[in-house]
Amino acid sequence: MTHRNAPLTVLGRQRAVAQVLERGRPIAHVAQEFHIARSTLSKWVARYRKHGQTGLVDRSSAPAHRPTRLPAQVVELIEDWRREKKWSARRIARELADGHGFRCCVRTVTRWLDRLGLNRIRDITPDGKDLRRPGKIIARYPGHMVHMDVKKVGKIPDGGGWRVHGRGSEQALAGKRAHKQKVGYAYLHSMIDGFSRLAYTEVLPDEKAATTTGFFHRARVFFAAHGISRITRLVTDNGSNYRAASFAQSTRAFVSRHQRTRPYTPRHNGKVERYQRILTDECLYARDYASEKERVEALGVWNHHYNYHRPHTACGDQAPASRLHTGVDNVMTNYN
Repeated sequence: MTHRNAPLTVLGRQRAVAQVLERGRPIAHVAQEFHIARSTLSKWVARYRKHGQTGLVDRSSAPAHRPTRLPAQVVELIEDWRREKKWSARRIARELADGHGFRCCVRTVTRWLDRLGLNRIRDITPDGKDLRRPGKIIARYPGHMVHMDVKKVGKIPDGGGWRVHGRGSEQALAGKRAHKQKVGYAYLHSMIDGFSRLAYTEVLPDEKAATTTGFFHRARVFFAAHGISRITRLVTDNGSNYRAASFAQSTRAFVSRHQRTRPYTPRHNGKVERYQRILTDECLYARDYASEKERVEALGVWNHHYNYHRPHTACGDQAPASRLHTGVDNVMTNYN
């Protein structure tokens, strides 16, 4: 480590320049005395004449002009999508190419996320925790592992809730004044195939065993239309609706094994948990809705988009339905 009086620091350069300008000595003699090249000393003398003492300070070696560098507005988009939507580098690169006509490799986006301090998932979570942990729960074929879960979300009153009008608004406080005015909750029942990531979601009024059983059979019909006629393993949590005897009796003929996760271990059902997080970020709270009916309609559109159009990293940047032999949607025939 150099000290502040080292020969070739800023102070040493001042001494060399002073020998040339104040004492009038030749540059070649001074350069030989300080064991530096004549071109280097000439550069320091020119900088001192133009900028003064500040011209002798070390400068960055980065080029002043980089034609291939990402524009500032693209970097702002990368940061905004990472912070607000928590998209991966691969998803950001795909969105830049498809939605904005700007093509760059995934590695470039990764480098910028690193420079911005957003490359790890814990950098964008409120409490700084790492939400991703390695695991080896792998489905080897369609129907090998099918995951089910229920997500409870508050309904949206007609005219919009507090996200539209604010927490202290009249509309937001209306549900707290009278019991009849409370809008209640909606229950999002979801089933996802662990191999293809094909997903089916319905908004239902409760999470009772009878409701869950009816959803299972409707989801099974949807999966069968895509070629998944047999479910080898059904993975659920330990909710009362999944532990009910009626649910077990109704699903026994279509499921080889019903596996319930270890208590307080949601990562064992991680594929549907991750799907629900995507659903929350990209649909449920992606924009403001004027009513619950409007959000339910948007959910149906988004679920179709997820299965047939949205690129998924686990599917090689293709839509989940592309991993199945049967493509029900005509878009699959045209684009795959």
